Amino acid sequence: MTVLDRCIGGASVYRRDHRKADGRMLHLYGRELHDLPPQAESSNEIAQGGEIRFHPLRGEWNVYAAHRQNRTFKPSSADDPLAPTRPDGPETEIPFTDFELAIFENKFAAFHPSAADASALPGILSEPAKGACDVVVYGPQASGSLHTIGADRRQVLVSALIDRYKTLFDAGCNYVLPFENRGDEVGVTLHHPHGQIYGFERVPEIQQRAIDAFAGGFNLAAEIDAAMPDYGIGEDGGIAAFVPRFARFPYEVWLAPRIRRDGPWDCTDEELEALSHWLGEITRRYDVLFQQPSATMMAFHAAPRGGSEGYHFTVQFYPLLRAPGRQKYLASVEQHTGTFTVDVMPESAVTALKGV
Repeated sequence: MTVLDRCIGGASVYRRDHRKADGRMLHLYGRELHDLPPQAESSNEIAQGGEIRFHPLRGEWNVYAAHRQNRTFKPSSADDPLAPTRPDGPETEIPFTDFELAIFENKFAAFHPSAADASALPGILSEPAKGACDVVVYGPQASGSLHTIGADRRQVLVSALIDRYKTLFDAGCNYVLPFENRGDEVGVTLHHPHGQIYGFERVPEIQQRAIDAFAGGFNLAAEIDAAMPDYGIGEDGGIAAFVPRFARFPYEVWLAPRIRRDGPWDCTDEELEALSHWLGEITRRYDVLFQQPSATMMAFHAAPRGGSEGYHFTVQFYPLLRAPGRQKYLASVEQHTGTFTVDVMPESAVTALKGV
């Protein structure tokens, strides 16, 4: 049992490590010591990542993982793989009868530290898809959101993410991306509240552009100063919640410390408590605004391993709805050119979100 170095909210956060029967690691995080005995587990062989290939016209590396085609797809509530394993129920990914928050290695990982050699294709650059893929389960309940899990569980979550940043950086990942896909419109196949973490050996192209922009002098703190209060939703504990004046998605929201930080590991306890609050509050506002559990893509954008000159940590929410019942589709122009057509002006979006 390990007590985390960063424990948000004043009370300790404990981590219990458990190696599953199939060899994958499971980490249980919580305010209470977890000492329940494991239930029975199977030891089926697990796929170990795919390969990446370089796209010569887009200048990006994409991952190919054919085994993901067979991943779990919208199971019934009785077969929820992210639920606790009950003595009289089916085996799940978490072989304990209860837990607070769990993070485990994805069974259908696109990236893996032991990824096999890539295909040898004439004229095509390819490499093993080295890295890591984690699943982050917010709790044992089969429904809910970052808002409904409550402030304490969000604080445990942020503490756990900082712990995983350190572990994955130490394991050789050069970029770490915690994220959440939520809603059918995003393509979610498991509705149990959860997020994921990808660890990349190669820094993704979009993240590299941000690294270069910050190193080139872009000052996000100055941009936040200019945007608040007209584009600000609120500020608490040194964390600003705002609609970027250059938003690409209708109702896009960023969370960021007013003072530049490389990542959440650099933030003060006060900032991290505020960040935990805003993760739930923005989720709540979207659900009210869109009159349904809102489809969103949320991700932590932090500096790469070792830091980066001028980098400024953000959490970015991209909603997939532009109005109640109306989806924002990424169609031909967006996909082929990268030029987004934004249906809602940032000025209107912030007014609506402030009014919730």
